[in-house]
Amino acid sequence: MSRVTLADIEAAARRIAGRVLRTPVVASPSLTARYGAPILLKMEQRQTTGSFKLRGATNALLSLTAEEKARGVVAASTGNHGRGLAHAAAAEGVRCIVCMSALVPTNKVEAIRSLGAEIRIVGRSQDDAQVEVDRLVAEAGMTMVPPFDQAAVIAGQGTIGLEMVEDVPDVETILVPLSGGGLATGIAAAVKALRPSARAIGISMERGAAMQASLAAGKPVQVEELPTLADSLGGGIGLDNRHTFAMARDLLDEVVLLSEEEIAAGIAHAYAEEREIVEGAGAVGIAALLAEKISSPAGPTVVVLSGHNIAMDLHRRIICGETLTGDAPCPA
Repeated sequence: MSRVTLADIEAAARRIAGRVLRTPVVASPSLTARYGAPILLKMEQRQTTGSFKLRGATNALLSLTAEEKARGVVAASTGNHGRGLAHAAAAEGVRCIVCMSALVPTNKVEAIRSLGAEIRIVGRSQDDAQVEVDRLVAEAGMTMVPPFDQAAVIAGQGTIGLEMVEDVPDVETILVPLSGGGLATGIAAAVKALRPSARAIGISMERGAAMQASLAAGKPVQVEELPTLADSLGGGIGLDNRHTFAMARDLLDEVVLLSEEEIAAGIAHAYAEEREIVEGAGAVGIAALLAEKISSPAGPTVVVLSGHNIAMDLHRRIICGETLTGDAPCPA
């Protein structure tokens, strides 16, 4: 395994410049007041495709040879990576197939389809979808762009960390959603290279947190993929994981897991207090702070809001409390 370095991330930043948004970091008065220390939000949910995944997908696609592009690209996705890859592929005129399980929300599937990508729905897990990806690579010669465990993808996501340190040079703690680890390890690699004293905390859900289970076991392990409000964090890390497991083990200081109720509270807070629509996976950093699962920092904490691609009927029910009590009045 070769570690993704600061130089790799800086090269990715140059490669994707002008093709992705440089998202802002904004202060959260409500969370700052609650914690008594500066809490800032990295607004990656405002990215062009509604999530951070555009960065890694764009860097990976632009790193391919002309021959690799000509064969077309294929990926397994829980939704956001597929959308980012479809957008990047369309911009380059490259054929794109995205393989997803039946657990991926319909709104995410249709958003990918609208960008011109071909869709394959396979099984009920990311691992099932990956089987179809492997078949397309073997039988049709397509080029795979993995959602997280690839150096170019990790480096692309790490560009968020460069921006965070540029905007908050004295950052003390970063809270990053954790799934396969491409986002968390890319950001941690950038931030810790520039500010070694910073803490990096990965946040995931209790229902099927594959990276946390693997870190606890000391090796990549399989977990059952379960329905969750943080649907973008679902899926395994791959038993043959080449990059993100070792990087997460070495770079993350802590992993925090959240209940579905705590994730819902994070979504509701983002809307009511921050005036932002954020999907479950994007709200886990806020949720961890609200649940008091993060030790009080003395210096600035930057929370990555990773995406906003939530089905709006689900969002409406959550902010009305329906998913928590089942009987809260909610407007039609």
